[in-house]
Amino acid sequence: MADVLSQGEVESLLAALDAAPAESSGGYTSQPARNNNESLGQISVYDFKRPERVSKEQMRAFQALHEGFSREFGAAVSGMLRSIIEVKLISVDQLTYGEFVFSLENPTCFNLLYSDKLNGHIILDLNPSIIYPIVDRLLGGGKSATQSFPSRPLTEIELKLVSRITKSAIAALENSWKNISELNLRVSQIESNPQLVQIVPPNEVIVLISFEITMGELRGIMNLCIPFNTIEPLVGKLSSDTWSAYAKHELSPEEKAQLEVGIGSAEVETVAVLAETTMSTSDLLHLNVGDVILTERDVSQGITLHIEGYPTFSADIGQLKGHKALQIREPLLQVRDIIKKHMDAKSGTENPKPKVASKP
Repeated sequence: MADVLSQGEVESLLAALDAAPAESSGGYTSQPARNNNESLGQISVYDFKRPERVSKEQMRAFQALHEGFSREFGAAVSGMLRSIIEVKLISVDQLTYGEFVFSLENPTCFNLLYSDKLNGHIILDLNPSIIYPIVDRLLGGGKSATQSFPSRPLTEIELKLVSRITKSAIAALENSWKNISELNLRVSQIESNPQLVQIVPPNEVIVLISFEITMGELRGIMNLCIPFNTIEPLVGKLSSDTWSAYAKHELSPEEKAQLEVGIGSAEVETVAVLAETTMSTSDLLHLNVGDVILTERDVSQGITLHIEGYPTFSADIGQLKGHKALQIREPLLQVRDIIKKHMDAKSGTENPKPKVASKP
């Protein structure tokens, strides 16, 4: 028979659940407190104010996409500055827009990128700790690096110089996304105070992709903020088969010939269906030799030839050189042909097509 706890033991267990681990003592309080901590360790905290709208597979897709972006952007900036510039992807996070804005410095280089293929803006933020040394380099600064930079917004001349960096980033970003969509991004606005820009509500979920830019001894952060609503039309394409950066391989004539020969020698199942009807089980059990089964198919319609289970041709049954044979009449209309016929009819270029195949 199982042991039954006394009232004192039950009260000790309840007290241990309410007490902190440091305050637990006695013979009955230490073990329950440890069990309570173990059960709490198995609980995952979920914040309903920050729903996880981007799946893990899509987050991995973002990471793979922008690893290629970081390499291409780093090579472009290195060629522009005639110096070794390293751009490294450091994190891909999911947070709210308000948390992102309040984590930025003021002033900063806050670029709003817009595309007609998206539902909103993408933000490219360049930290002053790296953007001022890049501007200094573009203006002819030497190799000696300075750790201090002015705490002010960029001037008009500096913005013109930074636009060259932004164009390189846009070109690399469009190349990394070309297998998903042609973005055709353009800069719609540049701000120095990020808190003045409210492209989405503060509690809107965003994907924050952070890069570390290294130029000699200087380091800075570049952030790419992608609101979920902005890329929602393209979310379905963010799969392991779509975001691959490998280019599509065009088949050579030799490869096409090999495919045709290989497919041409493949065997397929061919079934000739004389007619179709329905009958009860009792009628089936009472069938005798010589009985006639009536169907709704006219004899002039011929038979239907099924290839791998799909109605493909209409045919006539016959005999050739002592063997049962079929003579193909015409191909049956497939679903894709029906759609094309409908589209041609709308455009006024309708052509006569074979008759529609009946379902088996």
